[in-house]
Amino acid sequence: MAHRKTFKLLCGFAGGSAVLVFAAAAADSRGYFGEQRSGEPAAGRWSSFAVLRAAQPAWTPASHTPAPTGHAWDFNWDKRDPSLLSNGKSKKESATEGPGSEQDNGKPKATRNILLIRHSQYNLSGNSDKERILTPLGREQAELTGQRLAALGLKYDVFIHSSMSRATETANIINKHLADPERRTGPGVELVSCDLLREGAPIEPVPPVTHWKPDAVQYHEDGARIEAAFRRYIHRADPRQKEDSYEIIVCHANVIRYFVCRALQFPPEGWLRIGLNNGSITWLTIRPSGRVALRTLGDSGFMPPDKLTRT
Repeated sequence: MAHRKTFKLLCGFAGGSAVLVFAAAAADSRGYFGEQRSGEPAAGRWSSFAVLRAAQPAWTPASHTPAPTGHAWDFNWDKRDPSLLSNGKSKKESATEGPGSEQDNGKPKATRNILLIRHSQYNLSGNSDKERILTPLGREQAELTGQRLAALGLKYDVFIHSSMSRATETANIINKHLADPERRTGPGVELVSCDLLREGAPIEPVPPVTHWKPDAVQYHEDGARIEAAFRRYIHRADPRQKEDSYEIIVCHANVIRYFVCRALQFPPEGWLRIGLNNGSITWLTIRPSGRVALRTLGDSGFMPPDKLTRT
C-alpha cells in the first residue's frame, strides 16, 4: 500500500507524471517505495521523500517572482505632464521647436517635499468643533512635532492647515518652533487655513469595518471635497518654481491616508488599512517627472512611548 500512497502524492505534486513514477520504481528491484532490501543500506534505496523531491520542478528565480498586477504608472496623474500640455499649439508645432522653446521652458525642474502632519490628541467629548481642542498631552505632542521639524534644518516654504480647531491649534504650536533664529522675529512661515482639508469620509473602505459606518451621502459629499484638496495640494512643482520646496500640511488621519493612496496610485479604498499616530509626520516627495515617493509614513519615533496616541 505504501507505493499506492506515494503514487497519489506524486500525482498531486507533479501533475500525475507517470514517467517519474516508473523511473523510481525501476530503481527499486522490488518496485516498492520505502522498503529496504536485505543487505542494502537505507541510503541506497529510493524513499518516498526522494521520489517526491524528484517530482518537484527545479527552483528558478522566475518561478518564485510574483507577476506584476494592476495598471502601469500614470506619469500624467496630476494632469501636469509637460509633454502632454500643448498650450494651444499642435503636436506638430511643438515637435519642431528647439530645446529652448516655450515647451521646454515649461518643464518642472524642482522637487516638492510635502510633510503631512496629523493633528495632536484632542478632547473627544466636545460637542462642537470649538470644544474639541487639544488635551494637555496633545499640546505636548505638538511641541515635540515642532521640535522635530525644526531639528530637520529645512527651509519650509508653505504651511497650510485644516480649519478645524484641533488642526489649527496644532499648527500654531508647531509654527513657534520654525521661527528664523537669525532674524529673531516671529514664526518664519505664514499659516494658511483651508476648509478643504477638514476631516471626513473620503471613500467607502475595503474591507469594511463594523465600528464606523457613515451614511452614503457623507462619502458622496466628503469624498468630493477631500479629492478636491488632493488635486489642489498634491501635484508636481510649477515650472516657475526654481528650487526644491518643503511644505507642511497639518490635517487629519483620514485625509492623509487617502492622500497617500492616491499619490502612490494605490487603490484609494484601502486608506483605512493605514494607522497614524497623533502628531506624526508623513513625507511625500514629488519629482518633476511625476514620480512620487513615500519617505516616511506616520513617523512618530521622535516621541517618547508614553506620549503616543492614535485617538
